[in-house]
Amino acid sequence: MPEQALYLKWRPLSFDDVIGQEHITRTLRNSLKTGRIRHAYLFSGPRGTGKTTNARLLAKAVNCTHPDAGKRPCNECPQCVAINEGRYMDLIEIDAATHTGVDDVRDLRDKIAFSPGEGRYKVYIIDEVHRFTGNAFDALLKTLEEPPDHAIFVLATTEIDKVPDTIKSRCLQFEFRRVSLHEVADHLGIIASNEGLNIERGALEIIARQGTGSVRDSISLLDQIVSDPEEVITVATVQRILGTADDGAVRDVVEALIAEDVTGGLHVINTAVDSGSDPRHFGQQIVENLRAIMLAQTASADLIEAAEDDRQRYQKQAGRIDRARLLRAIRLFNDAVNDLRSGWQPQLSLELALIEAVRTAPPVVAQPAQQVATPAQAAPASGGGVPVESAPPDVEPLPVGSAPVVEVESLRQRWNEVLSALYQIHTGAPAVLQYYRVHHVDGHTVYLCTDNALYFQRLDGQEQKLNIIEKALWRVYQKSLRVQVMMVQDINRVGASAVSDTRDIPDAVLRSGVEQLGGQYHADDKYHADDADN
Repeated sequence: MPEQALYLKWRPLSFDDVIGQEHITRTLRNSLKTGRIRHAYLFSGPRGTGKTTNARLLAKAVNCTHPDAGKRPCNECPQCVAINEGRYMDLIEIDAATHTGVDDVRDLRDKIAFSPGEGRYKVYIIDEVHRFTGNAFDALLKTLEEPPDHAIFVLATTEIDKVPDTIKSRCLQFEFRRVSLHEVADHLGIIASNEGLNIERGALEIIARQGTGSVRDSISLLDQIVSDPEEVITVATVQRILGTADDGAVRDVVEALIAEDVTGGLHVINTAVDSGSDPRHFGQQIVENLRAIMLAQTASADLIEAAEDDRQRYQKQAGRIDRARLLRAIRLFNDAVNDLRSGWQPQLSLELALIEAVRTAPPVVAQPAQQVATPAQAAPASGGGVPVESAPPDVEPLPVGSAPVVEVESLRQRWNEVLSALYQIHTGAPAVLQYYRVHHVDGHTVYLCTDNALYFQRLDGQEQKLNIIEKALWRVYQKSLRVQVMMVQDINRVGASAVSDTRDIPDAVLRSGVEQLGGQYHADDKYHADDADN
């Protein structure tokens, strides 16, 4: 017979064994003492926090025959023993993920009228109740409105927002919370001690952190790590198995970010990944570290679940980094973690996040309190000012090859003004724009190009982001311009790479000829004169 999993072996048998949910267990025990048992309960919260476990404890307690109500469940009476062994006929558990239809609920409603065969109450535990269909909820509602005296319903869900209000209003609701890191680590230590495992406290904290407040997930991770009961489980062992990075590597990346040391930070990221750290987990650890600095900077280090030495370090780091740069770094690394895909360079997203986080954002020019910034204030022009929030007016597209509405030279000289306006309009404006350059202008269309495929993908087809750029151009020039992004090689291939600025022509003789003859130089090195006779 296979050995029982640790999370099943160490499932709480009494309310005293439940950790992190005292606000719920205290209320349930008090209701048992006073005899105020409700006919329907609704347990909601993240996975692995004890919803089904507490439902079973409640089922045991209401059927327990111990004379002292404060000691129920006793785990000694026939009812408690039968439930612990999984053979109690009056405890019915239903998985709503597989029994979603109205016929399943009607079948339940037909059987609920029968009196319990062993105890005082029939207890129905419906797990993942949010998976019920609308008709199934309607059928359940009738049963919850007029239940028989011997029936108790316990509904459990991880998505409370999908449960209809009509169901919620007929249940006593309890919200389960994620368990703190220290409580989970302490609980894992008790399990390890009883199982005869030799494991370092730091390793237990890493497991608890990876469990993200889920006791069941944390115990499962501990079970995954234990291969030999005689082996000493160290921090390095856990990091190797779970793919987490060494805390020193995380600290070094954050220090490089604060010191604006891109080279050093890139070396740390690549060394950590080459050593076997999972890039996604590594990125998550960096985000957690930066979040701790943010809490220390904006609120208090007491909110951080960490050792006192770490809290002091976060407090010192909080005084060395600008808040805007810190928030920008958190967003960038969080996006990098969410965008990570397995590939030939999985650490690329983290490298780009570090480079962009170190880059100084264009300064935001403060406007007087009594004035509203306008495009006219950003760039003088004839006519009245237009509010900065206004969108550029639509214009008739000019034929391909038309004279540029704005000269390329002007765009290149005032590009920093465009970037500044961009960040004034929207603080979440596309940061990758700094890696683009103005290639040429055709009528109303400004062609921006880059040689980096990743940066290109972040703007290509993103109408909302392109609209922000167009608004920035409108703010600076008060001219309706459209933006087109392309890869450099694509512009060259389609023959649209005519350079309006002759300074981009590499050959001096050819540059002089183009300027005198009024022709155009293309990236494919073909010269097209306006007049063939010339």
